[in-house]
Amino acid sequence: MGVAPLHRTLEQELLALLRGASLECPVCGEFVLHEGPSVRCPECEMCLYGRADLAAFTDKQGQVEFDLQAG
Repeated sequence: MGVAPLHRTLEQELLALLRGASLECPVCGEFVLHEGPSVRCPECEMCLYGRADLAAFTDKQGQVEFDLQAG
C-alpha cells in the first residue's frame, strides 16, 4: 500500500472550487459564494472567474482567472 499525499496544489484547490467540490476560500478560509460561473469570498473579496464545466478537466483546456486586490 502506497502513501497518499495529504496536501493539494493551488491549481487543484482552485479547480475544486470551480467544480463546487470545495466551499472554502483558499485565501482566508471562509465560505465562498458560487455566483454562476464565478466564485466569490465575501470576507476577503477573492474572486475566481471561469467555467465550471471546464474545471473538470485537469489538462489546460480551460483557463481560470484569479482576482484579488491586496490591502
